[in-house]
Amino acid sequence: MLNLFLRCLILYSFLLIAMRLMGKRQLGELQPFELAITLVASDLVCIPMADASIPIIYGLIPVFTLFLVHIITTKLATKSVRFRKFLNGKPVVLIEKGNILPSVMKELNMTVDDVMEALRGTGYFNPSEVEYAILETNGSLTVMPKSENRPCTPQDLNIATTPAALPVTVIMEGDYIGDNVAKIPYVTKERVMKFLDNRNLKEKDVLLLLVAGEDVFLQPYTGEFLTATLDSDDAAETSVSVHLEPQKAADKQRYDLPDDAGVDEER
Repeated sequence: MLNLFLRCLILYSFLLIAMRLMGKRQLGELQPFELAITLVASDLVCIPMADASIPIIYGLIPVFTLFLVHIITTKLATKSVRFRKFLNGKPVVLIEKGNILPSVMKELNMTVDDVMEALRGTGYFNPSEVEYAILETNGSLTVMPKSENRPCTPQDLNIATTPAALPVTVIMEGDYIGDNVAKIPYVTKERVMKFLDNRNLKEKDVLLLLVAGEDVFLQPYTGEFLTATLDSDDAAETSVSVHLEPQKAADKQRYDLPDDAGVDEER
């Protein structure tokens, strides 16, 4: 029994390391050859994991071989555009100027339901709102909305904006993360602790503290979140907090997804 436990632990750890070295893609973002390697590797590991009579090396060597195949294939794909297109295929325009292309649907073995589901996943419910929709090689749909349907931006309104700063986690679940703060030259632990002292908080009282430039987001374990600047001394004047009022439960409603016949609503 102990032998079987150790075999499973070793094989799982080896497979996990191999898959981690292959990249950080999520399952839905895998290219076809990456998905094939993932499925084959998991199946090969299961055989010696379940049968103690099979040497464990019979599971390690195939996974290592697939890892080498993945590395070689990836290198070749980065060097040759033609090989990359052969391996992964190429993106295909599925909707053009609001029109769904039946010939492309037939080529891709897709139905109207498949197209509408993918379109809704991008936040658009009507093909007429779309200038172009491209089916990527990993199966995801990329949408370019028509100019009148795209979200309004500050540039459209001629509003000047300041450059955005990437929020950095400084405190998480009561622990000060020094490695993150070391990347921000203008943030020191003394400034952060002074910021907390001005609000009668300790490090252990903080669920999450983010710093983006001079802006701070603070979520304590108890109480409301607030936003402020790092050097602010008066939380009442420089912070913005949100209090969530309990709301009355609305009548239960159920909405069916739209189909060709229209929208049905049941109460």
